[in-house]
Amino acid sequence: MREDWIEVKLGEICEIISGKSQKAVESSSGKYPIYGSGGIFGRADAYLCEPGTTVIGRKGTINSPIFVNERFWNVDTAFGISPLKEIDSKYVFYFCNGFNFHKLDKSTTIPSLAKRDLLAIEFKLAPLPEQRAIVAKIEQLFSELDNGITNLKAAKDKLEIYRQAVLKKAFEGEWETCTVGNKFKFLGGGTPKKSIPEYWNGDIPWCSVKDVKGDFLYKTKDYITELGLKESSTNIAEIGEVILITRISPGKSIIPKIRTAINQDLKIVSPIDDYSPKFTHYLFKSIKREMLKKSNGTTVLGINLNNLKDISIPDIPEEDQNHVIEFIESRLSICENVLANIEEGLNKSEALRQSILKQAFEGKLLSEEELEACRAAPDWEPAEQLLERIKNQKEGTA
Repeated sequence: MREDWIEVKLGEICEIISGKSQKAVESSSGKYPIYGSGGIFGRADAYLCEPGTTVIGRKGTINSPIFVNERFWNVDTAFGISPLKEIDSKYVFYFCNGFNFHKLDKSTTIPSLAKRDLLAIEFKLAPLPEQRAIVAKIEQLFSELDNGITNLKAAKDKLEIYRQAVLKKAFEGEWETCTVGNKFKFLGGGTPKKSIPEYWNGDIPWCSVKDVKGDFLYKTKDYITELGLKESSTNIAEIGEVILITRISPGKSIIPKIRTAINQDLKIVSPIDDYSPKFTHYLFKSIKREMLKKSNGTTVLGINLNNLKDISIPDIPEEDQNHVIEFIESRLSICENVLANIEEGLNKSEALRQSILKQAFEGKLLSEEELEACRAAPDWEPAEQLLERIKNQKEGTA
């Protein structure tokens, strides 16, 4: 920490503002936006926080700070962290972005925060000109970082377009056509009751939509017991069978390298003819867009089996299937390497964002030249004097 800084409690330089029930909000016809742990909910005219307040979740979502630059109603699922006038509000906001509020969570069920714990958070207070300079530097670096992320995501989108073009080309030929229902059977899955602990944390992998990434499945996030398997509608996908998503993200598929149970959003694909797992996997990838077109749902997108079975596909004989696989893999191998580099870049971007925030509140972000400019500002004073002035003003208004 820099010599002109001082460590304080968050409660010494901020007010922590509790909210009011959402029911009161919904019955109001006021003119102010409403913020909570999940963002804007509606409008109201009381229990207002001032512009420059940082909103964090009190219950549920507790680690996603929101900066609000207008007067607003704060609901009871959130706290408003409102800096005193002598503190730069964005400085507090970026501190909250770098702080892990989960370490204050003492609950055993729904994550939650207590006001007294927020007030006691240790906060590194810099002189006011340095606060402004740190905020400006963070926003400059974040802007450059966001531009890089935008470019990476654009490249990722282009790779997906290229991937679909390769798949489309691979399955174009002089073959006759048939339907998905002519060539495949499907077996669905299910979820053991979450309320019964004996069904969960066993030795059997249990695959859901969040596990379907890439071409092969090596592990799942959740596991069930033999009892959970027996007393639910889930089914087992054997090693080498193809798992297809039909709900939430319809059209994605994966080949399990482990024996796994599946949930109700997935189907086990069983070829009627002698189709290899890779060929089946690539075939369903090639009709992903068609599956999306035939999907429906107002909240959750899904495709029913009748619509899936009606989709037209080429009837490719066994002797041609390996040529299709070779065509695809020879063109997508480079694509996969580039995609891996993009994903690594995106992951590093988030780590870099946290590194910038860490350096900022350790006093290591500004150069000596930038610090000299801060010291030359007319309102510069050591943080200790700033804190003393804040305390005197609070006592004068008490």
